[in-house]
Amino acid sequence: MILAVLEAQDGALKKISHELMTAAAEADAALASGGVAALLIGPGAQEAAKAVSGAAVQEVLVVEGDAFARYSAQAYARAVLAAAQSTSAHAIVFGATSFGRDVAPRVAAALSAGLLTDVTELFAKGGALAARRPVYAGKAIAEVEATGDQCVVAVRPNAFTAKEQDGSAAPVRPLSVEVDPGSVRAKVREIRRESGGRAELSEADIVVSGGRGLKEPGNFALIEQLADALGAAVGATRAVVDAGWRPHHEQVGQTGKTVSPGLYFAVGISGAVQHIAGMSSSRTIVAINRDAEAPIFKMCDYGIVGDALEILPQLTQEVHRIKG
Repeated sequence: MILAVLEAQDGALKKISHELMTAAAEADAALASGGVAALLIGPGAQEAAKAVSGAAVQEVLVVEGDAFARYSAQAYARAVLAAAQSTSAHAIVFGATSFGRDVAPRVAAALSAGLLTDVTELFAKGGALAARRPVYAGKAIAEVEATGDQCVVAVRPNAFTAKEQDGSAAPVRPLSVEVDPGSVRAKVREIRRESGGRAELSEADIVVSGGRGLKEPGNFALIEQLADALGAAVGATRAVVDAGWRPHHEQVGQTGKTVSPGLYFAVGISGAVQHIAGMSSSRTIVAINRDAEAPIFKMCDYGIVGDALEILPQLTQEVHRIKG
């Protein structure tokens, strides 16, 4: 069986969760592993489980309780291990999100299992689960496979197309998991959420990112206006974040977040390899830069050479006109 570790917030499934069910189904079809089970952990898990279709998974395991009231990497990893044992999972599938990158390696280490990260395709090879993933900032695709009886996979957001969830809700099974308080080495004291209704960067289908070519932090208002018109998330380069222009959670790149949206705007971004590593798998890339020799133009699908401060307002106005 394949275990898909879903993510939810406020009792609702995140976009990555629907993609994970697709990825898990592909892994199950490749290995003929006996089906897919889903796991939801923490507050609101029971409510979120209602949105999981029985056509996608055979059952949903729900882990709740005081030990999971606040996120803890050690506690959540313990829940995943318990679910994997309960379902005799051959493979455990996470999203390559902040949560997945934190918990998946812990689970893999505990199981002495192979860990396949940033996966964009899953298939069988010699009876084992194999995958393809971009490397060298997306310049090449590596084929990797896990050895051993189990493997842990972290799939890149937006790499798998979520399928329509038809049919009745999957059966839900509560799973009791004991956590030794001494094993929890870090505790979440407070959760602060950013205000505003924009899409979360790692889950957005459209991302508008800005770089130092915007000249000053105040000009990021033009990025925000276009993002709001498109219903997109806002991203930024490391240079912009290090300069204090934008918060760290908006950073896209090798030391920030990896995104794979359907549409990515790179505005005033030269195309340093560190930034490319975080967005190269975007389906369509639009670059706006006044330097016609900027490296970003070598990899974009559409390029506009010109002053972003003049182009962005016109682009935003046109989006509003088309939307009516």
